[in-house]
Amino acid sequence: MHLSNKNPAFEHVTWQGWLAWSGTEPVGRISAQIDTLHRERHGADTGHFGMLDAVDDPAVFAALMSAAEEWLQQRGTHRITGPFSLTINEESGLLVDGFDTPPMMMMGHVAPYYGPRLEALGYRGAKDLLAYWMRPPDISYTPAMQRMMDRMRDRIRIRQLDQSRFDVELMTLRDIFNDAWAENWGFIPFTEAEFRELGSNLKLLVPPDMIMIAEVDGEPAGFIVGMPNLNEAVAPLHGRLLPFGWLRLLWRLKVRPPRSARVPLMGVRRGKHFSRLGTVLALLLTEAMKFALLRNNMESLEMSWILEDNSGMRNILEHISAKPYKRYRVYEKHV
Repeated sequence: MHLSNKNPAFEHVTWQGWLAWSGTEPVGRISAQIDTLHRERHGADTGHFGMLDAVDDPAVFAALMSAAEEWLQQRGTHRITGPFSLTINEESGLLVDGFDTPPMMMMGHVAPYYGPRLEALGYRGAKDLLAYWMRPPDISYTPAMQRMMDRMRDRIRIRQLDQSRFDVELMTLRDIFNDAWAENWGFIPFTEAEFRELGSNLKLLVPPDMIMIAEVDGEPAGFIVGMPNLNEAVAPLHGRLLPFGWLRLLWRLKVRPPRSARVPLMGVRRGKHFSRLGTVLALLLTEAMKFALLRNNMESLEMSWILEDNSGMRNILEHISAKPYKRYRVYEKHV
């Protein structure tokens, strides 16, 4: 589905993929893509690479990157960033720290040699993305935070997404996300079709009480989504979903559901940023997620990803017991 014509991202993304071979053995892969939404916001000379996977061989990396760069240059690209698979709203960045723990759902994981191989080809870090880890029982709030939260509870209501109005609620989440993230580095908006596709997956994979909307004086102003870490269930299959892997996966999800989760989506409307109200919205959303995780017997939570220079969100997380434990890097090269 991700690379088929049914992927709504292809309404604004043009891409090409390559495989590297050594004789009859595949030794690497890469994609290159042009995103018209990104070019509208960040310059007509931008392009991206992604889906990078290769053996530890400088020649393989050089051949893959050369193929992607040539294709991008032919389409007017002079600033290449990546990896993105396929956009910044999907799997983003290259793991550069935190190799000793497995990845969460929809977060990448590579060997330590990837970063040095890219750097040897002239790529430099453009932006670092952080993943934070915490245990739900340990999430706590300082007395000052607790006082702020308590003072504003009368104005702020945290509610579950209304499943009976799912399509309408989904568009509310999209509207908040696109507003909340609009000024972030590399931002491109979710299209309506992309968010509907995302919503269909959320409906299948996420417990109803792990999608929540925050209202201020009755108006939606923030939201949070927690996703069970399906990698826990997928890992024992060793990549073999056929012929009976799907049945084993469904059995595991029913009998032994994941004990970890990830927050891949969260946002507070831009007009509330840098204000006490915005801070309280974020705190109350994390509090509501804590209780949802405990109800669903979740033992750990990853908040990812967070821009390294997002000091406001990082400060909140580090004050409620979260610790940065993985670092992903988006690389850039001018050609």
